[in-house]
This record gives sequence, C-alpha cells and structure tokens, in this order.
Amino acid sequence: MLDLTNIRATLADHYDLTPSPELAASMSETYDRMNRVVPPSDWAIYAPYVKAINSLKAERNAVILGHNYMTPEIFHGVSDFVGDSLQLAIKATEVDADVIVQCGVHFMAETSKILSPEKTVLMPDMEAGCSLAESITAEGVDEMRRRYPGAPVVSYVNTTAEVKAASDICCTSSNAAQIVAAQESHTVIMTPDQYLAQNVAKDVPQKNVVWWEGSCIVHEQYSPQDLRDFREWNPGTRLIAHPECPPDVVAEADFSGSTSGILKYVTEEKPEKALLITECSMASNIADSLPEVEFVGPCNMCPYMKKITLEKVLWVLHTMDNQVEVDPTVAAKARLSVQRMIDLSRQLGI
Repeated sequence: MLDLTNIRATLADHYDLTPSPELAASMSETYDRMNRVVPPSDWAIYAPYVKAINSLKAERNAVILGHNYMTPEIFHGVSDFVGDSLQLAIKATEVDADVIVQCGVHFMAETSKILSPEKTVLMPDMEAGCSLAESITAEGVDEMRRRYPGAPVVSYVNTTAEVKAASDICCTSSNAAQIVAAQESHTVIMTPDQYLAQNVAKDVPQKNVVWWEGSCIVHEQYSPQDLRDFREWNPGTRLIAHPECPPDVVAEADFSGSTSGILKYVTEEKPEKALLITECSMASNIADSLPEVEFVGPCNMCPYMKKITLEKVLWVLHTMDNQVEVDPTVAAKARLSVQRMIDLSRQLGI
C-alpha cells in the first residue's frame, strides 16, 4: 500500500502544489475541456498538479495513457492519449516515448508492457486491480479446455498476462461478436465475463458460446428494474448500456455497445438526454464535447479506477517507482493472443 503521507511530504519538497486560482486562470484552455463537470474551486486544486505532471512528462520523454473511466482532471488534464484498454495498448506501441504511465487498472499496464516490452511502463497505484481480471487464472482456462475439448478460448482483454498467454485469441467488447463468429469450431469458450459472453451468444446464434462465470463489479450491479424505473421518472431519456451488463439489462436499453461504440452512438445521435449504464466518469469525460446532450444519473463508480489520482501520477513520474514487468515467456505467449485479435480484426475490417 502506498504511503500517502510520505508521498505528499516528498512532493511538497520538490513542487509547489498550493491551490492557485491565478494558475488555474492561466490554464483556462485546459480547463475548458472539463468545465461542465469540474468546479472552478476544484480546478484551482488540480492545476498545480497538472502543470507539474506535464512538465515532468517532457523531462522523462513520457506519455500518459488515460482510460475512458479516469476522472476528468486526469482524462483531460494530463492524458496524451485516451480510449479503451486496447486502443491505449496499441497506442503504446506507436508512440515515440521511453516511459508510459498507464492511467487505468493493472491488466492495462501489463498489456502495454506485453506489446511494448522495450518501454518503461509505470502504474500510479499497483492496487488498482479489476474484478474481471481477478476472477480467472490460467488454471481456470485449463479447466474450461478440459470441459470443452477442442474448443478455442477467446479471452477478454480485461485479463492478466497469464490468462492471455493461456488463451488462443483475445477480444474486446467492440469486436467480441466478430471474433467469436470467425472461429472455426462450433463451440467457443469465452472468459472471463459471463455477461459479455451471453450478450455475444445472442448476437452469434450459429455458435455454441460457453463461458466462465466472472463479472464486472460496476456493470453487474444494474438491474432491468433500474432501467424501467428510470424511464418512468425521466421519459425521453436514451438508455445506453455496456455489454458487460447482464443480458436482461441490455434488453431494456435503447442501445448497447462497447466504450468506443457508446461514444460513437452519443456523438452521432446527440440525444437530448442520455443515461450511460456504465462507469461514472465516462459521461463526465464526454460532457464538454457534447454540450447539447444532458447526461443524467444514476451511475456506478469503479473503486479500482478511482485509485488513480493526479498525486499518484506525479509521484511515479518523479520517482520512476511502480514499474510493471511481465515474465518474457508469458509475455511472448500473451502477445500472440493479442496480436491474433489485432490481425483478425484488421482482416475482418473492424
């Protein structure tokens, strides 16, 4: 566990992190990207950290990869690239940088290291895990193979390096149906998200999709009644669900799609009101780019994603601590599963 008292004392010795309305005002261009969701008083607190982090990035030849579930001050204030977990990992291979700071959860940092082994990958908080990634091990994959001999294993990118290494191919929530449909076997094993697998099974009825019973602590909390109640209280609101939600929740929604699919849908449709049935910060991060859309609650917050803070980002850039390593043998096998997905996605034009 990080010693926040020591971290704060060390940072105070090297950086002026005093809240500053004057500095905040001078950084108005950055603030404009989040001013619908971040009050001016909070921006005065964040601005010194944003300034220090962005200066240190230049010194370290570092880039920050910010997941869509990061808080707005990280997403808009210091991230060089933003997106879902795979988009960020691919971007890590393309950037001319020595250091990558992964603002997301641990499996994402592992994936960046797998695809960019020559780069230094820093994790602001090693305890930022993931309920999905932690729900299965390589032994669990072996168990599924014994249950369904000969069936290929399609594993979500929300998994550890060891699980990716034990799998045949990876998938994301945006390409899962196409990846499963492209497998030659009639029976296809999906791990670890049971709800993504069940939603894919409906989209790909020609396959016998079987699954591991893992789930996301954010998306599994929603119920169909939640959506019906919200429609009654807020008529006319577009309900948009992530496919990690249970199938009966997805069935109640107006649209279901991956993180990138949700962004595309809202951008193109521009509904008057929208409820994103996913992690809280996503709506906050797109609010300023779509002022014509009113994003309404409720939402569920990921406690793991929220372990990443500006303070911790500055700390790892300052100390170069929390470097993520993956065993080279495991990384080579995991890289093959990820690369198969990338190659097949390109072949399918998705």
